Amino acid sequence: MPPHLSTRGLKVLVTGGAGFIGSTVCSALVDAGHVPVVLDDLSTGRREFARGRAFYEGDIADGTVVGRILAEHPDIACTIHCAAAIVVPESVAEPLDYYDNNVARSVRLFGLLAAHGKRRVLFSSSASIYAADHAGGVDEAAPLAPGSPYARTKAMIERVLADAAAAGALEAVSLRYFNPIGADPLLRTGLAMDRPSHALGRLIEAWESGTPFALTGVDWPTRDGTGLRDYVHVWDLARAHVRAVERFDDLIAAGREGHLALNLGTGRGTTVRELVEAFGRAVGTPVPVVETARRPGDVAGAYARSRHDPALLGWRPELTVADGIRHALAWRERWLALNPAA
Repeated sequence: MPPHLSTRGLKVLVTGGAGFIGSTVCSALVDAGHVPVVLDDLSTGRREFARGRAFYEGDIADGTVVGRILAEHPDIACTIHCAAAIVVPESVAEPLDYYDNNVARSVRLFGLLAAHGKRRVLFSSSASIYAADHAGGVDEAAPLAPGSPYARTKAMIERVLADAAAAGALEAVSLRYFNPIGADPLLRTGLAMDRPSHALGRLIEAWESGTPFALTGVDWPTRDGTGLRDYVHVWDLARAHVRAVERFDDLIAAGREGHLALNLGTGRGTTVRELVEAFGRAVGTPVPVVETARRPGDVAGAYARSRHDPALLGWRPELTVADGIRHALAWRERWLALNPAA
């Protein structure tokens, strides 16, 4: 058993640490007095998001790169694994790429970490692994029925980690978070995708271009027929990752055979149509919509519940959907100013 973690000054390896969520997690770690070490292949991440941090460009499955990181930073206390391909429709069209990128490479990473004695792994999982066709609340004991290759990769990685933990090779906490929105409130980083696939990003794109927003699916079993989501601010998610690192050993003690899964959400469901209305209030004008068919891999959605005492993680969401929209818009304005060709 490695020594119990401190709550200050920890060095943490963050895979995918130059991406949207990973870079926000790194900022939250720095703000809390910790030291992130970033590993990212920059396939979707931004080099500037890792500026000022220990940064290694490379593949998570590259033993040479990972070995170099661990040799140069022998005091790494925990790994936060954020690196993944995440676009649901793309995963339906290109499943082999997703299983290779998300699962096979993760297994190789975990083997490298275990071989170097770096047993603590905090996995950025997803609530998309739940059976979410009823548009209700789900806790960690809810049935799993991932509805897309992307979601199945997340469930597979959790299974790999649970089996590795049961065998004593690793200790793992899986954070199953719901629908991230917003940006770092200090606008250090944010979403930097040309063609966003999530609802808020597509809303901003439609608003900027003056085209109607596509409501993909209006016959779900929800109060207005559109998908139900638990929109949780990315900064709240980042803060939760920090708390999970600081309380890692306590979380493992509360789990089973070295693995624990935790939901991260607000506990409130917002329909996509309600998100559109909230966005219209934020920009001061209603957003026109067009109703379309469901996309491949779409689900009705769900919101977070938890069977664990909130005191276990010592975290609760503090920011609202309105905050998420406001921060996303502010970040978009800053991003366009820095990248006028975007």
